[in-house]
Amino acid sequence: MNRHLLSAKKMAQFVASGYLSLDGMVPKDLCIACLKEMADDHGYLDVGTSFEETWPTDTALGQAFRLPKVQELIHSLIDPNPLYDHHSPHLTPAGQLRGPDTYQDSVIDFREHYFDIQLSLFAADTPDEIGGTFLIPGTHFRNVRTSEITVYQHMRDKVWATCPAGTIYVWNTRIWHGARSNHTDRDHYMYKLRINPITPQVRHFDTSDLNDPAIGNILNTNHGWESNEHRYELMQRVKLWCFVSSQPDYDLGEHFLRRIESNPQLAAA
Repeated sequence: MNRHLLSAKKMAQFVASGYLSLDGMVPKDLCIACLKEMADDHGYLDVGTSFEETWPTDTALGQAFRLPKVQELIHSLIDPNPLYDHHSPHLTPAGQLRGPDTYQDSVIDFREHYFDIQLSLFAADTPDEIGGTFLIPGTHFRNVRTSEITVYQHMRDKVWATCPAGTIYVWNTRIWHGARSNHTDRDHYMYKLRINPITPQVRHFDTSDLNDPAIGNILNTNHGWESNEHRYELMQRVKLWCFVSSQPDYDLGEHFLRRIESNPQLAAA
């Protein structure tokens, strides 16, 4: 098994929380070159085509997302040969203050089990005061209408990027997120790349620890905001884990899925 593929425990963390933060993915010299390209790197390429055939090979940003560790992160979560969706450099200018702007990107995405990912590259050191992107862990099972959640300002367990240059945050495109104020005198860039699966997202990760009992605890993570609906969130995670791990009978706790899947009418037929 290739050493860069995500472990089953890391995959369970992604299923439960909707994101992973990975330091040291892009070397510093390549980060510097990427920053120089970001300001002029706008627009879409050929949407819905092979990422391998569409993504550039002759630029620093092209090279960054072709690094072996990044490619196998994509492989683990999406597909060995994903589709390109879009990319965009997100700029928060020096001194720009922002109000609440929590939103969700995937307003029209209601696919069961399947998900796109977005990779956010932080090519410069991102201290707290510069306003790194924030995420609300575990919200990727809550489909909303884009910005109707703007009113949510201080949700429990909210996290934001405070990280060294070369860090990549990879997240389920349905997770609630937003930008923050930049309290520094330098511009801040986050470079986003979205890609889509082309085959079932089943066991693309390293399955050598698939039966580790810690996976149940990871899936059962309580992020704080779920409150009394934690059971509902857990059921959604277990459904997705059953799919991506190819373990259709997997269940947790009080075996909630057994209750809703038990259909006497079908059993008697």
